[in-house]
Amino acid sequence: MRIAVVTDSTAYITPEERARYNIRMIPLSVNLDDGSYEEEVEITASQFYDKVRVAKEFPKTTQPPIGKFVELFEQLAKDYDEVISIHLSSGISGTYQGAVQAGQMVDGIKVHAFDSEISCSPQGYYVLKAAEMAQQGATADQILSTLEEMRRMMRAYFVVDDLSHLQRGGRLSAAAALVGGLLQIKPVLHFENKVIVPFEKIRTKKKALRRVEELLAKDASEKDELIATIIHANCESEGRDWMNELAAKYPNVEFRLSYFGPVIGTHLGEGSLGLGWVKKI
Repeated sequence: MRIAVVTDSTAYITPEERARYNIRMIPLSVNLDDGSYEEEVEITASQFYDKVRVAKEFPKTTQPPIGKFVELFEQLAKDYDEVISIHLSSGISGTYQGAVQAGQMVDGIKVHAFDSEISCSPQGYYVLKAAEMAQQGATADQILSTLEEMRRMMRAYFVVDDLSHLQRGGRLSAAAALVGGLLQIKPVLHFENKVIVPFEKIRTKKKALRRVEELLAKDASEKDELIATIIHANCESEGRDWMNELAAKYPNVEFRLSYFGPVIGTHLGEGSLGLGWVKKI
């Protein structure tokens, strides 16, 4: 049984990784003053942040049309028997549901849609593991079972400079955004029940990042090998410095550097930082 792996652009997997593991990617779009752009295809992260700085209107994001999924699945049906289609949390986007619906519309191939319940690099962890297992000849059931096992060990936290982005984009309640703004709080945020909620409310960004490190340290102390990714919103130097600092402290953790691209960056805002990790399996 040949298995194809599909994801969306918010996993922010590099073109090199997609080519190496034969991963198909469906882009989400960001709508700016001068038009709509498919992220990772028509606009880069740095171009996006440059445009937002001078934009008159707050950017909006759009999930892929179901037709894009149908077209891809029909194409894959010529050479594959099954598809593992992994997407950002259904609590913040209808992309996963679009994959489910498209899978029901296509004959000749079985589509297994997987809700990552998260986004960005942690979503990418699932995708890369699925693709690696598919290349090694694993069955769809084996892959999905492994992804569920990973879900239990997946952690991700992020700190934003301005909660208004999340509030305006409908990804965080107005009350939570108001409290953060009034008190100048830099809350540590995470995904819970598929949506973004405050994990802890902390006064400064420095202390918030330190708290995230404490959470990593707890898992790293178990002596398991971890994969961890620093994720930045157009603040690569700050992200790289934090990564190097953490890498020196935690030798059993494999650190990587990634970014919040246009779609997720719309909701978090420039200057945000995140850290996600999972146990190697």
